[in-house]
Amino acid sequence: MVNLGLLRVEDEVAAKHPGLSEYAACQSYAFMKGIGTFITGTGVAFVLQKFNQKMPYSLHWNILISLVVGSVASYAVTRQETKKCTELWMFLEGREPLQNVATEKVPTQDPKEKTRTGEKRNKYGDVVN
Repeated sequence: MVNLGLLRVEDEVAAKHPGLSEYAACQSYAFMKGIGTFITGTGVAFVLQKFNQKMPYSLHWNILISLVVGSVASYAVTRQETKKCTELWMFLEGREPLQNVATEKVPTQDPKEKTRTGEKRNKYGDVVN
């Protein structure tokens, strides 16, 4: 058994996936960064609302708005960092990263270039007689 944070992983699984500890460390960092963003975002939003005298809300509305702002910021940061961890995992497993899977590799052709039969192509790449 291999200890991975609080979890125990079987030796076969750890041997099969050598990048497991790096991925777990990346995910842990992403979640901690999200928690830090939540705390910072909530605090900054609360302080800014307190200093802004144009919108005098009551205390419970200030707290609610601050929590919503902190949650949205935390979600965005955690999602971005988790996406980086997923790409790291794909790299460590020897697969192609997700951002390159969906792109289609289309050969580029110059519209002025002649084809084999001597025909020309228009600016859209269509063969013109």
